[in-house]
Formats: sequence, structure tokens, C-alpha cells
Amino acid sequence: MVYALGAQASLILQSGADPTLRKSALKCSCSTARYSSPICFKFQPFNSNGYQEKSWISFSNQDFKSVSTRKWLCSKVIHMSVQQVGKKKVAVEPLDLEDDKQPPLHLYKPKEPYTATIISVERIVGSNAPGETCHIVIDHGGNVPYWEGQSYGIIPPGINPKKPDSPHNVRLYSIASTRYGDSFDGLTASLCVRRAVHYDPETGKEDPLKKGVCSNFLCDANPGDLVKLTGPSGKVMLLPEEDPAAAHIMIATGTGVAPFRAYLRRMFMESVPTFQFRGLAWLFLGVANTDSLLYDDEFSKYLRDYPDNFRYHKALSREEKNRSGGKMYVQDKIEEYSDEIFKLLDGGAHIYFCGLKGMMPGIQQTLKRVAERRGDLWDEKLARLKKNKQWHVEVY
Repeated sequence: MVYALGAQASLILQSGADPTLRKSALKCSCSTARYSSPICFKFQPFNSNGYQEKSWISFSNQDFKSVSTRKWLCSKVIHMSVQQVGKKKVAVEPLDLEDDKQPPLHLYKPKEPYTATIISVERIVGSNAPGETCHIVIDHGGNVPYWEGQSYGIIPPGINPKKPDSPHNVRLYSIASTRYGDSFDGLTASLCVRRAVHYDPETGKEDPLKKGVCSNFLCDANPGDLVKLTGPSGKVMLLPEEDPAAAHIMIATGTGVAPFRAYLRRMFMESVPTFQFRGLAWLFLGVANTDSLLYDDEFSKYLRDYPDNFRYHKALSREEKNRSGGKMYVQDKIEEYSDEIFKLLDGGAHIYFCGLKGMMPGIQQTLKRVAERRGDLWDEKLARLKKNKQWHVEVY
């Protein structure tokens, strides 16, 4: 089975069938990674089209135990943004994470948070994206389990300026990985964080005194830094799995794609014996431009590998025009496919919305307009969707 790590230079690991070292760890001052055995590494340049082959560098199990080898590898492993290579699904563990009938909730509270470790921080947008978004992998050691669609609370270091002698308030972030994490072993969680900055309207310059405390802490973090976690929290965005043939319509703006990345990895990347997805997953993602697309390589791969089960539409507001000649927003893309969407909803499909709260008024207006055009009463339809637990909203 094959995993890929890296951005400018990606590290690909190919593991054999021997499960005895699955819990073994590569530890050093810069990061932690866990792999199966036997092991061989290949360094390749990463690009949106795939991986260009270069020479393999192999290590025996004895080599892997060498301190010098581990230190050398750590100097090469910058982050752990893991992607599947090939259509074969990735085995996950421990499978007892599937045993609980109810999601874990509020295992750690603000007064007694869990101290986790940053594994990696990776910028995942291009140079022409407005703003910076990072993929952040956190090692919780299996002590803060979660389900897809839940959130972690982060307490940034420092003192709350509004409450002297008190820590900062908790900031919630949707988790962007499945319960098995990017390393497929149940020991990590990933966040998708946009750096919050403020520009003075008069000067047009960035005001460092008004920057987002928590997002900047996370985006500036280094491997090995400690982070205080609370949670997990949230039940609204949990992925219903009772019917593996169900349809799921996912609508996101920006970092709101985080829970949907988790859903899609669970559906299409991971081999989970208790959840064999065979339904339809349909993602609408709204961002400013091509450089702002998040996890596009992963989503495009699912589209190639599972064309009967996955649909993917992007709304690029600064590059595309809608039918009226205005900017293309996610609600415009929804309207293009509204007949299909409404038929799916009438058939029991789930619909999810995640992103900035400013996305919802435009989407609601579009759905109401479409409903009225179809002869439906939108308020009654919306009430029915909520009653049937088909309507899932998480905005911030």
C-alpha cells in the first residue's frame, strides 16, 4: 500500500504486509511519523498531475532502528499531508474506533485541556490566493478521539486581554481528517486554518495588532510545538452512515471544506470494514480563484477513480462568471444543478453547508427561488428537511 508525504519534495512510503511494526514510530526533534514494515522511501517532486518517478532509497528494519537514519529522514520529512496513490484503499487501525455507538463529546474542557503536539504545518494555497491557508497535523496520541464532522477547540497561548490573568477563549475548528487521521493510525487529527489578518481601511496596510490570535498561532507553529485541545464537540455535521447508498450533497466556502475532506477520505480513501460507501457524494466548493482551491488533488483523484459515486464542482468568484455575467459564487453553481439537487433531496439525500456564515443568506435565497419556480413552498420544504435530519449547517 502506498502513502505520499510532502509538498515541494514529497516522500512516498510503500509498506508490506507485516503488521508487527505498524505502531512503530519515527521520532526526532522535528516531527513524528508512523509506518509499517518493510520500508522503502522514494523522493519525488510533487505537482498537481501526480508524482514523477525518481530513484528509490531503501532501508531495512535494522536501518530504520538506527538513530542516524531516523535523524536523516526527519530532516527530509517536512509535513504529513498524506494522499493515497492508486485506487486501492488504505487499511486503517485501530478498528475499535468503530465500536462506539455514540460520538465522543467534550472529553477535554477549557479548564483542563489536553496538551497535544504539532507534527506539521503546510501552506496549501498558491501564491495568487488572497490570504494564507494551512493544513496542520496534530498528534493527540489517540487520547482525543473524534468522529468525522466534529470540531476541536484550540486555546492559543497567552493572556486574554479582555480578562486579565485568564487564558484566551477557545476557538473551534472543524477537523479535516477522519478519525484515523492523516497517518491512518488513530493518533493524529488535521485542521484547515486560514490565517486571519486585518487591513487598515485607510492605509491598506496590515495591522499586526488586530490579527487573529489563534489562526496566526497555528499557522506560525513549528513541528514539536505544543497545543492545548478541548473537545471534541459537535453532532450537527456527523456523517450519517446507516445507509451506505445514500446521497450526500456538500456545500463549502473556503476552509468550510474541512469536514467534507474527512467525509470523502472515509468514503473513498480508507478501507473501513463497517462502512462500504456505494452512494453519491457531491461537493460544491466556493473559493476566490484556482490558487485558493483546497485539497483539489485529492478531490480530483476521487473524481477519476469513482466517477459513478463522486461529483465535484468549483465556484471561482474571481475567475468565473455566472449566467447573469456577475461573479460566480457557490449559490450560482447550486442553481445550475438545482433540478438534480431537489430531486435528490426529495429522495432522502442529506445536504451540508459549512463555511463563513455570510454564505447562507445567498444560498437560502437561491434555494427559495428554485423551490418557488418548481411550485414548492420553500419554508415547508425546509421544515421537512430539518425534521427528517437531512439539513446540516455549521457556519462561523
